[in-house]
Amino acid sequence: MFTYDWIALFITFLGTMFLVGELLVNMRGIFAILGFGFITVYFAGYLETEMFIIMMFVYFLGIILMIIDGKLVNDGTLATIGAATMVIAVGFSAPNWVAGLYSVIGVVLGGSASLLFLRVFKQRKMWSKMALNDQLSSEMGYNSMNEGYQFLLGKQGEAVTDMRPVGSVQIDDEEYSAVSNGQWITHGDKVEVTKVDGTKILVKKLSDH
Repeated sequence: MFTYDWIALFITFLGTMFLVGELLVNMRGIFAILGFGFITVYFAGYLETEMFIIMMFVYFLGIILMIIDGKLVNDGTLATIGAATMVIAVGFSAPNWVAGLYSVIGVVLGGSASLLFLRVFKQRKMWSKMALNDQLSSEMGYNSMNEGYQFLLGKQGEAVTDMRPVGSVQIDDEEYSAVSNGQWITHGDKVEVTKVDGTKILVKKLSDH
């Protein structure tokens, strides 16, 4: 057992920072080894063999969920659950609430600090979808939905449904889903497209005069 409870903060901080850092950037396993070492020291310092194995499994289950999220899901859900699992593992392993609090703070700070590695090292490709760092531009062969509807900007049409505030409008014999700019627009009112943002088309009611 550690002499001072606050030592748990530094151990879980370093362990989590290196382990999560290995997931974010490609360090060829160096960060993984360092992180595994620190976390092993933490659990071994507080737990007997049986509980040591269980809590190590729970902690690394959180890491596995993050990996699955990064490689398959890419929406952050499993990564969030994984982070919570890591927090629970270190918190419940501590011998008292003070050490547990220090441990949880260490995990949170370590996970946050691992993001700094992205500024120095090359990011793993598996996080590119979630981070949305790749710009899908026309030069790269992509056509965004935003560009597809830009031609509607400034055009006039007619509301084919009541808009409260969402409804449908007809422009150049084509029907589109649109949103009013806070006005109450009824079926048959003349409208003008004022803004296009992705698939969102914002319209305003034209004056009757």
